[in-house]
Amino acid sequence: MTTFDRHLLREWLQMLALVLAAMCGLLLVQVLYDDFRDLREFGARGAVFWRYLLVTMPGFITIVLPLALLVSLLSVLGKLHRANELTAMRAAGVGFARLTAPIWIVGVLSCGVAWWLNTTIVPWSVEESRAMKDELQFSHESTKALKADQIGAVYSVAFDNPKERRMWFFNRYSKAQRRGFGVSVSELDPQRRETRRIVASEGWYDAAAKGWRFKAGRELGFQPETGELVGSKPFADRLVTEYREDPELMLLIDRKPSRLSLWELRDLIDHLEAEQSPKLPAYQVRYYTLLAETVTPLIVIALAIPFAVTGVRVNAAVGVSKSIGLFFLYYVFTSFAVSLGNRQAVAPLVAAWLPHAAMGLLALRLFARLR
Repeated sequence: MTTFDRHLLREWLQMLALVLAAMCGLLLVQVLYDDFRDLREFGARGAVFWRYLLVTMPGFITIVLPLALLVSLLSVLGKLHRANELTAMRAAGVGFARLTAPIWIVGVLSCGVAWWLNTTIVPWSVEESRAMKDELQFSHESTKALKADQIGAVYSVAFDNPKERRMWFFNRYSKAQRRGFGVSVSELDPQRRETRRIVASEGWYDAAAKGWRFKAGRELGFQPETGELVGSKPFADRLVTEYREDPELMLLIDRKPSRLSLWELRDLIDHLEAEQSPKLPAYQVRYYTLLAETVTPLIVIALAIPFAVTGVRVNAAVGVSKSIGLFFLYYVFTSFAVSLGNRQAVAPLVAAWLPHAAMGLLALRLFARLR
């Protein structure tokens, strides 16, 4: 590393840390605005409240990281250019690629950090914060005049498992007790005609026995060709070991893609692909978009450098405003591509990478003009 490299990195990383801290503070205010009232109503106090905030914050880091890189890089490069430091280095025979090499190295490292966050920390943050909020809600509802099976209840849960040819329905599923009430499980033949049905007052997945246990129910048999009832056997308690459906997966079906972690999206996509569900593209687009966002730091750097260096010759605000405008256009284009993917106008993988490819080509053109 040269003296200029150390000088550039010191100036930039200090500014980057300040911008990240400021943006994280703004996000903290946003979390407080969105969840503070609910958390207070659920009885969150002291350490529990602050733990929820700390668990939630990592989920926003990948959102603010590109913007923090943009703002800090525009500020530092503009400062160096106004002081003619970049001009002096170019006059000394240092190429533009060599001048910006430390910036690109940090950009690559930022992509690695974004990948690690999106694939490890953010999924944990999303699921852990949701679990904490659910526990607070269950504890709050337990103090009310509610029956035990109504605490954390989700109503009218339906789940189709085409691979195993089974259809599930719960009148009510209690997330607190992790069991369903008013259960109906239909087994189908290859033509999806019902052959057997289990109805029960309660049902839950028994992890120790590796199967679903049903209580106070009845087994019904049907003639597939006619749908005629051919048998009915009551039971008090029954364990069906061939039933291995995950109740957590059943509850994810109707959640918005933006509210799911990367791990949950992956599991749900595997299920929806087997089911050939029309909901599949929306979840695939969201999954591939999260992975594609790991290259966003490099795109932001590629857009920021040309405008930060050339715009200051007229007015510092010109380069800054143009670069921020392109950054805004980048996210508008991303939203448009996601919309195309959700409507199946383009493949989900193409929809996820299309904005990055387009802005990358624009950045290459800007660098070509810079030279």
